Formats: sequence, C-alpha cells, structure tokens
Amino acid sequence: MRRPLSIDPRKAAALFIDLQEEHRKDPRYLVENFAGILANVQRLQACARAAGIPLLHAAYIVEKPDRPFHPTMADGSSAFSDAGSPHAAICAEIAPAEGEHLMIKTDASVFANGSLAPLLRDRGTAWLYVAGVWSEACVFASVKDAVEQGFHVVLIKDACGSGTATMHETAVLNMANRLYGGAVTDTDGACRLMRGETVAAWQVQGSVPIRYTYENAAQIYRDL
Repeated sequence: MRRPLSIDPRKAAALFIDLQEEHRKDPRYLVENFAGILANVQRLQACARAAGIPLLHAAYIVEKPDRPFHPTMADGSSAFSDAGSPHAAICAEIAPAEGEHLMIKTDASVFANGSLAPLLRDRGTAWLYVAGVWSEACVFASVKDAVEQGFHVVLIKDACGSGTATMHETAVLNMANRLYGGAVTDTDGACRLMRGETVAAWQVQGSVPIRYTYENAAQIYRDL
C-alpha cells in the first residue's frame, strides 16, 4: 500500500551494490538494462551528494576461490568478480568520489563481515537507500540483513537489476513482502525523499501481502 513517507536526510545513507563492469562487458553476467540502471544511479548519487547524504559503495571481489562449489575457471581463478579481472572494477561513471566509503566484499551481503552496521549506527543512520545488482542475490541478501539489523530500507526498484526483467521484478516483490519498516520507490521518488519532500511510497502492511502469479507479477511490480 502506498502511504506518505518523509525521511530526515541527516539520518540516511545511500548504498550502491556491485555495480561493476562485468555486468555490461562479460557475456556470462550481463544485467538487463544495465545502462538505464547506471543512469538512475548517477541521478541518485547526485541527489545524495547535494543533500549531504553519505554514499557507500560495495564491490564483490574474489581474491582466491576457497568456498565449496564456488565456480572457477580452468586456471583456478574465480568465474566471476575475479580480483585480477578489469571487469571487477566499479563502473567509472558511478564509482566512489573522494572520501566516500568503499567496501570490498566476498559475501553476498554487505553486512556479512560485521563492519557496516556499527559504522551506520555510529553515523546515526536509520534509513538506507539501496540500489545495485543482482536483485535476487546480493541486493536481496543485503536488504534482508539491513532489516534484521534494524535499519529502514528504501529499495529503489528502477536502480536495481538482474539477468532478466522477470528475475529482477520477482526479486523486488519478494523483498517488498518482507520489507518491514521500509519502502519501495523509484528513482524519482528517492530523489524527492533525499531532498526532504514527502512521497507516496509503497510500504508493507501485514504479513506477505503480495501474492503474485506468472500472469500478474509484472503489473504488481509496476504498481509498487
């Protein structure tokens, strides 16, 4: 259900997850409409900087595959996000500016190593704007952990993505169903929130309110 939402910029941070070159250059890991996602992220970053909202950037980098079942190449290097690949770099147009926080992670969730939650609390952060890829993987894991850590999440649906629109849209619906204390909006809505405006944003009410099917999932996603 859409309800009015306003957020104090002094209590917010903006998180950008795994927006790396491999998602537009490696045929195995292309994200659908990645150019559009990056354009929206650029807008979000500009709005956040103008509002004095801290930006946090995360990149999945694998130095040495050491987990069971991790996919590897013939030479033993990681099949994705390998530290030695130029495709692991954050895309230049949305890369961290000087002084912005960069996290190199080896888990799906940005909260996995335990350092992010204390950093956010020390800064007085209550709300976390979230954008990035892949929606059903690293974005989902990060949003789930953020909620469990007690942070309000604003999931920016058109600044996230996955291998296909269906993968992305169903992931957003799954997150929305359990986004307790948070909201779903688009880039326009998020920028307005960052400027201190009140926005009608989808906010979960009750337990698992969205029951979607193959036939109606896309329309429900658009209605969020």
